[in-house]
Amino acid sequence: MAVVAILVLGSLLSWTIVFAKLGLFGKARRQNRSFLRAFRKASNLQAVALASEQFASAPLVAVFDFGYGEVERQMKQRGSLVNRASIERSLQLGISEEIAKLEKNMNWLATVASVSPFIGLFGTVWGIMDAFNGLGAAGSASLRAVAPGISEALVTTALGLAAAIPAVIFYNMFSTAIKELGTRMEDFAIEFQNMAERNFGE
Repeated sequence: MAVVAILVLGSLLSWTIVFAKLGLFGKARRQNRSFLRAFRKASNLQAVALASEQFASAPLVAVFDFGYGEVERQMKQRGSLVNRASIERSLQLGISEEIAKLEKNMNWLATVASVSPFIGLFGTVWGIMDAFNGLGAAGSASLRAVAPGISEALVTTALGLAAAIPAVIFYNMFSTAIKELGTRMEDFAIEFQNMAERNFGE
């Protein structure tokens, strides 16, 4: 029963993460698309900064904020973009921070996916050992005497697989989504630098 409880808790944890991630990635994609349309229609970075407040949960907005902050610092200090490499580094920091947020709790999903089958197998082995110990104590060699215990023991293997399979599927799905969003952010960083150079380049 302890093994069953662990597997049920693991399954509940993974499904909680799955539903949270589905909502997070869905919202991130929608907000990214809306922000990107506004960004491409805007004539300058100041207009984008004003529009970005509507899309605060978009990962691209966070990347924009990092880059725009560096552009503003350079413009205030020097009056022009004197260090484009610094802007690029700021954008990369924004990308890294957003990817870290998207990857939050993915380790728990991976843990459930990899460990649950072994916990289930452990429960099955333990249950079968108990069944045969009971058989020896009863002094009976009948299959009917041991079958219920073995049947109950196999339930933990089934539960382990039931917890692991969805976790593996969604872990792979979310990993692909994170990679896709990361690529979008890298592409956006290039667009940002192009606009910054058009607006403030010498």
